[in-house]
Amino acid sequence: MSALKRIAAATGAVVAGALIATHGTGAASAAPSYSYLSGLAAQLTAPGPPPGANDWRCRPDAAHPNPVVLLHGLSNDTITWNTLSPVLADAGYCVFTTTYGRGLLGPIGAVATVQESARQIAAFIERVRAATGVSKVDLVGHSMGGAIPFYYLNHMGGIGKIDDYIALGAPLHGSDLSGVQTALAGVLGIPGVGPEVSRQCGGPCQLNPGSPFLKVLNPDPAIAPDIDFTMIVTRYDEIATPYTTGLLRGRNVRNVVLQDRCATDYTEHSEMTADPIAVREILNALHPATAVPARCTTVLPFIGPIG
Repeated sequence: MSALKRIAAATGAVVAGALIATHGTGAASAAPSYSYLSGLAAQLTAPGPPPGANDWRCRPDAAHPNPVVLLHGLSNDTITWNTLSPVLADAGYCVFTTTYGRGLLGPIGAVATVQESARQIAAFIERVRAATGVSKVDLVGHSMGGAIPFYYLNHMGGIGKIDDYIALGAPLHGSDLSGVQTALAGVLGIPGVGPEVSRQCGGPCQLNPGSPFLKVLNPDPAIAPDIDFTMIVTRYDEIATPYTTGLLRGRNVRNVVLQDRCATDYTEHSEMTADPIAVREILNALHPATAVPARCTTVLPFIGPIG
């Protein structure tokens, strides 16, 4: 965390300037921008499904047999998938996104209970399967969008409908938000978040480390031995903490720590979905036969690659 703070302090002014510059252009770039800021700019200028997503006439082919469903975290599909969606579409995949679990935060999703979010996700997956004529889809989820589908697998009959399950920075075993939740619980004398508070707070509280709901979520890859799980994390995650909360164990699991692929990748939680190294790992997971190593470069939090 200390390294991330140093990087953030050194680049804070650049972040603000880049957001203003990106928003000020008002034009869509020919190539996807590997930056979280581009998603924020899209939310300001053109909210809605990201480029490449939700072409309901798209039909999978032999090289890309499964449509890819992208699931955001405490955000929405516009902000989260502005980079990955067009990359996947350009690679030949049918890509689908939705903003699920909306509540008091307006355009921001994943604030409903995990149960309600999972119900909406299940309905969307059924819509995708019906439109494309497939039996299975691939899932790519960020943050809570990488954890909530385990409820779908365990309790809603989703196991036979998923082929690849890829998660980025998912709080599978709970998150203490870099110690904030733990400190707050200590100050207030609350050892954990109980069921009643979880119902009021929704998904973010249900995935608190002290929540009994984690046993209900049951993020165990052994429940679905035919699903290939790829769990991608960053050591500089400040939201899903400790970062190891996003890792799993099992014969059908591939864990990826971004800094093991590239030591100069300083991406934090939000930038993960636009990080070129993470994007390469997603492409590799979806099509292992054509997998290639990610090109190592310097990636800054929120800004993306430089140089």
